[in-house]
Amino acid sequence: MRMSAYPVRLPDVGEGVAEAELISWLVNVGDEVTTDTLLAEVMTDKATVEVVSPVRGVVLELRGSPGDVLSVGSELVLVEIAGDAPAPPDPTRSEPPDPTDPPEPPEPPDPPDPTPSDAAPSEQPEPPEALEPLDAASAPAPPDVVAGPATERRRVLAAPAVRSRADRLGIDLAAVRGSGPEGRVVHDDLDRLLLERAGRPGGATDAAATPALAPSSGPLRGVRRRIAQRTTASWTEIPHITYVDAVDATELEVLRAELNVRTPDARLTMLPFIARAVVLACLEQPGLNAHLVAGTDDDALTLTVHDAVHLGIATQTDDGLKVPVVRHAERLDLAGLAREIARVSEAARQGTATRDELTGSTITITSLGALGGLVTTPIINRPEVSIVGVNRLETRPVWRDGSFQPRQVFNLSSSFDHRVVDGWDAATFVQRIRRRLEIPALLHH
Repeated sequence: MRMSAYPVRLPDVGEGVAEAELISWLVNVGDEVTTDTLLAEVMTDKATVEVVSPVRGVVLELRGSPGDVLSVGSELVLVEIAGDAPAPPDPTRSEPPDPTDPPEPPEPPDPPDPTPSDAAPSEQPEPPEALEPLDAASAPAPPDVVAGPATERRRVLAAPAVRSRADRLGIDLAAVRGSGPEGRVVHDDLDRLLLERAGRPGGATDAAATPALAPSSGPLRGVRRRIAQRTTASWTEIPHITYVDAVDATELEVLRAELNVRTPDARLTMLPFIARAVVLACLEQPGLNAHLVAGTDDDALTLTVHDAVHLGIATQTDDGLKVPVVRHAERLDLAGLAREIARVSEAARQGTATRDELTGSTITITSLGALGGLVTTPIINRPEVSIVGVNRLETRPVWRDGSFQPRQVFNLSSSFDHRVVDGWDAATFVQRIRRRLEIPALLHH
């Protein structure tokens, strides 16, 4: 039987993307793969996607190691294809056929239905496809099902950070019952397995039972490396100006409590109100809803002011900080903002957000909720020129009407690119946000 080797190449993962980082291999050399087997996880622009095999065969070689940055079009996996049919065409190769090879005979018309043993060699593989996001993977089997090497890796769903931790602990993910969406394995599932191995009940945890939660040593990879690169570039290239002011949210909290009583199934947090105030301030002051991009010449800067407000929501995940995007936030009312913020944030935490949902923001909100402290210095999410930081809500004595009164107050710590945003513009922008939050009726205008 004639064998041929087919190179699976790193597909184009989006307009303008020239490379991607290899996060993890999902197959080993010698594994059998089909046209729906997941081969590897790669990441670009903080979006993690899975590469699907376009052919059926056996893995001959893996090109690269986790942490490597690969160019689009470079060889990723070499697959040996069995059968008399020629391998699918490799669109990136233009080599002429070997003249010594005899031409393949044409297929007879209307062949009879093949038997299972005849079907595999003659089956024509599907053409190579682009990378699919995590949420586009084929539906997993129940997490307690254990199959052969290739199918096992295809069916187990887990974020790269979970796979990396399981690998360090020597845990076979196929043996872990996933409790996440669609059977996805999450960190809590690994913790539960560790406790079971230690002879402890699932709920009995202490410091000695969870030593693997400490950060591991080694080079930065994946989202953590991208965060390091982007924050370093932002902090070193952008002259930040940070403006801090207090917001009296007492009336806003009364309104929020009343709305939550009326609609208990759609509980509102403070974030949608802040998002609405930021959107309205951007419409009044569009120069803060902008991108500043440097050209090849360091002195060549291009400022693009955006009409649409694509609102980034900084979200902490198991893989690190991600910024999912609420697109066209100016078109959404308060309830719509609340639903979309919740949706994209959860997608980011679960690792199911698409590349489009993780890129393209024009201004960002960052908040640590109850851990927000009094003052922060948010780092601008390049190429944006503004970021709004939300600090902890607390009861403070505020001088009003001749006496101190207990009021619900939080600080806004917001940073701006001082190359295009003057201090006056920064202060005006924050005051627009503050006024709407202190007079909630203005959030409708």
